[in-house]
Amino acid sequence: MGAARILSAKWKWSLGAGLLLSRRNIGTWTSRDRIPPSPSKRESDVSPKKDTHEDRAPAEHLSADQLSAWEKLTQKLGVTKDPFSPAEWTEHLKSYIIPTWTSLLPEKLQNLQRELSMAPGSLADEIWREAQDASVNPEITREARVRISEGLCRQEQYFQWRRRRAVAKRLATYLGLKEEVHPDDVPVIAMCASGGGLRALVAGTGSYLAAKEAGLWDCTMYTAGVSGSCWLQAIYHSSLGRQDFDTMIKHLKSRLGVHIAFPPNALNLLTTPPTNKYLLRSLVEKLKGDKDADFGLVDIYGLLLASRLLVPSDGDISPLDRDLKLSNQRLHVDPGAQPLPIYTAVRHEIPEVSGLKDEDELDEARKQAKRESWFQWVEFTPHELFCEELGAGIPIWALGRQFQGGKDIPPPHGYSSPELRIPALMGVWGSAFCATLAHYYKEIRPALAGISGFSGIGSLIEERNEDLSRVHPIDPATVPNFVLGLEGKLPESCPESIFKDSHLRLMDAGMSNNLPIYPLLRAGRDVDLIIAFDVSADIREDNWLSVVDGYARQRGIKGWPMGAGWPKSEVPPEETASVLEVAEKSQENTERLQQVGAGTSDRVPKFPARFEPGMAADLTYCNIWIGTMEERTSAKEPPPSKRLLFPDSGEGQDSDFHLMRPDAGIAVAYFPLLPNPMAPPLVSKPKNSESGGKDSKRAGSTNTDSDTGKSGDTVPLDPAKDDFMSTWNFVYTPEQIDAVVALAKSNFAEGEDQVKRVVRGIYERKKKARLDRQREEDLQGLSQFS
Repeated sequence: MGAARILSAKWKWSLGAGLLLSRRNIGTWTSRDRIPPSPSKRESDVSPKKDTHEDRAPAEHLSADQLSAWEKLTQKLGVTKDPFSPAEWTEHLKSYIIPTWTSLLPEKLQNLQRELSMAPGSLADEIWREAQDASVNPEITREARVRISEGLCRQEQYFQWRRRRAVAKRLATYLGLKEEVHPDDVPVIAMCASGGGLRALVAGTGSYLAAKEAGLWDCTMYTAGVSGSCWLQAIYHSSLGRQDFDTMIKHLKSRLGVHIAFPPNALNLLTTPPTNKYLLRSLVEKLKGDKDADFGLVDIYGLLLASRLLVPSDGDISPLDRDLKLSNQRLHVDPGAQPLPIYTAVRHEIPEVSGLKDEDELDEARKQAKRESWFQWVEFTPHELFCEELGAGIPIWALGRQFQGGKDIPPPHGYSSPELRIPALMGVWGSAFCATLAHYYKEIRPALAGISGFSGIGSLIEERNEDLSRVHPIDPATVPNFVLGLEGKLPESCPESIFKDSHLRLMDAGMSNNLPIYPLLRAGRDVDLIIAFDVSADIREDNWLSVVDGYARQRGIKGWPMGAGWPKSEVPPEETASVLEVAEKSQENTERLQQVGAGTSDRVPKFPARFEPGMAADLTYCNIWIGTMEERTSAKEPPPSKRLLFPDSGEGQDSDFHLMRPDAGIAVAYFPLLPNPMAPPLVSKPKNSESGGKDSKRAGSTNTDSDTGKSGDTVPLDPAKDDFMSTWNFVYTPEQIDAVVALAKSNFAEGEDQVKRVVRGIYERKKKARLDRQREEDLQGLSQFS
């Protein structure tokens, strides 16, 4: 409860202002804005004329419906600053201790209101004039079309060709090969990291750093992220990360010591050059370029994230605007120097039940809606925004434009809007607070488990899980719908609502699966090995790997290792191992295997609090499965895929055999973030240090008098128990960052050799297949002369 009170206090002042500012459907830009004349050609590089606002009516004389988006926004800024005036504090907050920084808020908010007024010479006016300058945003002169296809775009195919040749040279070094590696023999390796806020950002950086130091990162074709690991990718490909994880860690240490929503810091960055223009571009361009744009809490959240994560700590270094466009990451990706980053979000499709008057029909419709609601995955790359379920995508530089019938709609002034910038996207990628009530409950459940009486409340919530799975307390962010007018051209499975909604409501992909594996299974990417780093809040309970089984069945994906993931909790590990062994020898035991084998469970698990290495059937720091491409003639569920190289298995040669089989499928190496005694403990300051007890006391690192150990005893970092590793914590000290990075690196070290062995096995299999094909072609050629 102490941690909850601290988090509540941190957010009280900062989110109060945010909630006052945010509101769905903030309004549209009125026609009173004087629009620059259309250029003779759409590709013209001529900058539009300055908006003089000569014919604009005073805002105070307009009705609420007539007010433009900026007028409503600036009015709300005025309302927000009023409660912070000293007179109001004296009247209403006499019994409270008021932070000293609150006296600065009225002036800061007034400055922000003035700069966003769109008056001539204001910052917003300057930003919009630059937005319509083709020399600053060359994409505004380009026409965009919807690409309808299940395959990869040409740009990604070209990237694959370049990256495969770059990896071929590095793979030889990684595996210690003397021979030259043929590009066709290169294993397609993908790394992905789970969501989890700053925990995912910091731990993911540590895992990727360990992979880089081992030489594995340089052999990777793709990376994929959810939530905080999307932020990781954005920083890595910016001038702040410099495509170097050590540099990233230094940056995080300098930026994560202050809460993202701490008003003095956030407002200072939003009102002071050069960061104000750098950060507010996204907001101005979104609301000015899209007359139907929503402005809500997710937009504010994205601004706060960008102000904390995408601003250099050194005030003498100006931020670079090029860091705020995904398309600019092609500079590092297209030559093949870096893996292709994939960012993810989801759209929640909930069938409508309105329009029915009969209670029985309405009740049945609601039940059907519960059964039929699902999440549609949307991926963002430096090349394209794409939805696999829709089989359609648009160039990433066209994100933010209106589309109709497969083409973008030219605005009246002849210029399209610039590419939607990363601050807006960061809010979308990490908007876990837009989750359904059911998902939100799952996220905070581990923190509440120790509260007296929680089990009864938890059971009550579980009973209403279906209803809670359809309720979003906070509205998601929106982007213009690019498939409007494409009825009959997209798959029949597309819901009707997709052709009616003017905007797509996108949110954190962790609501569907906290591991971004689905995009890595797309046809054409042909991934051979997926390395998944999981730092989810409740790893065993959620069992995200097993969730992929249903996706693979639905989409007919061959090669996925069915049954990968944590074993069921209700069955003793010894019984699970025994059943798995018997089932592999007898096809008749398949049904029994389904009941006991790996899979998700609706009941609360009873796993031990910490990992016990002696439990061979349980998962370890590194867990590897291999799927099969074998065609099945039986309608029965297949047995779980082969797990390789687990402790005490004594099956080294058998694992190599499975890796080398011609029908071997996708290999998965799964690294859950578990406590590791080999990892350095958190270095915390003693209680009598000058910094005080604030920095010295931390659950799970230094025992106090109330714990079983003596004061000063250290224990390994435990992600499931340490308060600062909560998804909702937004402050990390340098010492905490070092500890989390060290834990991630230690866990990777436990499985480094196994992963290298798997990579070698895949390489040898692909090499043998290529040589066999070449030999067959040579024989066919010789037969023509005989």
